[in-house]
Parts: sequence; C-alpha cells; structure tokens
Amino acid sequence: MTVAAAFAHQARACAALGSPLTAQLCRTLPQVLAAGPVADRVLGWTGDPSTAADSLPLRLCGALHALVLTGQAPDLARAYDGGVVDPALLRRVLDDHAETILSWLDSPPQTNEVARSAALIGAARFLSALSPLPLRLLELGASAGLNLNFDRYHLGTGETGVVLTPEWRGAMAQGSVTVASRRGVDLNPLDPDRDGLRLMAYCWADQHDRMARLRAALDLARRDPPQVDRGDAGAWLADRLAKPVPDRLTLVYHTVAAQYFPPATAQACTDALSHAGRTATPSAPVAHLRMEADGGEGAALDLTLWDGTRRDWSLGRADFHGRWTDWQPKQL
Repeated sequence: MTVAAAFAHQARACAALGSPLTAQLCRTLPQVLAAGPVADRVLGWTGDPSTAADSLPLRLCGALHALVLTGQAPDLARAYDGGVVDPALLRRVLDDHAETILSWLDSPPQTNEVARSAALIGAARFLSALSPLPLRLLELGASAGLNLNFDRYHLGTGETGVVLTPEWRGAMAQGSVTVASRRGVDLNPLDPDRDGLRLMAYCWADQHDRMARLRAALDLARRDPPQVDRGDAGAWLADRLAKPVPDRLTLVYHTVAAQYFPPATAQACTDALSHAGRTATPSAPVAHLRMEADGGEGAALDLTLWDGTRRDWSLGRADFHGRWTDWQPKQL
C-alpha cells in the first residue's frame, strides 16, 4: 500500500469510528507534506504504511496530539477544539516541531481501548453462571493492562471511576464477578504512569468520552498497577497454562490483538490452550475469550470453555471502540 492510500484508508476508518477531526487530518496531511524532514520521512517510508502493518497515519496523528496534550502547540490545540485544522497551520507545526514528530514516528501506535471492557464484563458474567469459581485472568497483548481491571469498571451505571455506557443490544448480562488474580503479557508493556501520555496521544482528540474513560482508567491503574510481563504471548501462555490451577477458572482473553501475532506465536497459543483444555476439570476449568475482527461488522465475540468437556459459544459482536455490544449468546 502506498503512503497516500494508507492515509486515505485511515481517514475512512476514522470517519466510520466517529472521529471527524482525525479523518480530516488524515485527508489533509498528504497535501501538506511537501518538503522538510517530516515530509521526507513519511513520503519515503520504507516499510508498509498501512493500518495492518506500520500504521504510519496514526503514528503521525499521535505525534500531533502529543504536541497538543503537552501544550507545545497552542495554536494546534485551539484548532482541535474547533474541530477543523487549517492546512497552513499543519504545515507550520510539522516544520516547527519536526524533531519531536520524528521521534514519535519511530514507534508504532499502542493503545489500550478501555471501552472493550464492556464485552469482557459481559463474558465474565456469562462464565460466572457456568462456574462459580474466582477468575484467574490472563490477557494477551495487554499493553498497559487497563483491561485487566475490567471487573473494577461500571457497566451501564456509575457516578465515579470508569463508566462504560455502550449501546447494549440484547439482554444485559447479569451476575457478579470475582477476580482472584490478573496478569498480562505484551511485547512492549506500557506503564500507566510513565507512558500515560503515549496512550492518551493515540486516543483520538475529538472523542471526549473516550478520552475521559482513558484518564479514569489510567488513574485507577496508577494506584494499583496490573502486572504485565514483557514477552512473546505464545511462550508466556504455555508457561502459565503448563499446570491446572485448582479452585480457579482461568480466563485467557485478547481484544483485537491476535491479528498482530506472528504465525509461530499464534500456533504456540493454540497449542497451549489445547493442552490446557485436555487437562481442565470442573475444579480447574479454562476459558478462552476472543474479541477479534473476522470481516463482519465490528469484532466477533467467541468463547470456549473446557471443564472436562469442551463447549463453544458465539456471544455476539462488539464495536472495536466499544460503542455498542450486540449480545446474542448462542452455543455452537
């Protein structure tokens, strides 16, 4: 994919996901990248600039948002507040802050979409009706671990903390959830305190509710940071699932992460889960929850439970940013 095509594709995606400001940026940036160090780097990108690979448009948009959040570009901040950025202003910002922007282009975007926790809460409640055991959470591609705290968030109601209010289609999942332990893995785990700016910068600036949820989730995680290990998900999961853990329901989950796993990692995860499934019992069950793209609207919600037998469900679908959940559990 060419650089121009990557920006055009990202613009359409941002518009569909409710960020007209970021869509406008992605349409305008290729027009103003004519000369200078940032233009040279972006237009001469040697890798794959697409969303499925290097996500070059979001690297650049994240750099610009970071300038706004840190107060380095007050004119750009005012334009963001107005919802429209003048091309001449963009060109000036790219020139004036080239060194900072180039440093942001070095690293891929890394997000931690908190609103996906609505689907995690629904699935955990669904599992609690099948097994009363406390949950042992294992998240793959956990980033800063914010979605390891899903049981501490409020679904539908709540006055303080992290409040999730998706459009919920179908009967709202009910029940209580008890989490005994929580642990994740990521190739590049982020620290909620040290890396908060990075996470905020990749959250689209005109999505104020999303920004507020992220701030609240970061505040909670700073007080009690979830453990996220650095490593490959396949090897890590094989180690975690090597032996059954009695009196716990081990829940392995990932949200829009599996598509980024190399084939060897994906196969190692499959092998580890197959092994754990063969040794699972009613007193040491294992579940695998997937919220992943499959070509349909949003992401598919799929669940497998091993407890001496194997059962599979399609739980429905959810928006990638958690704006809606279509909750339609059906055993397969």
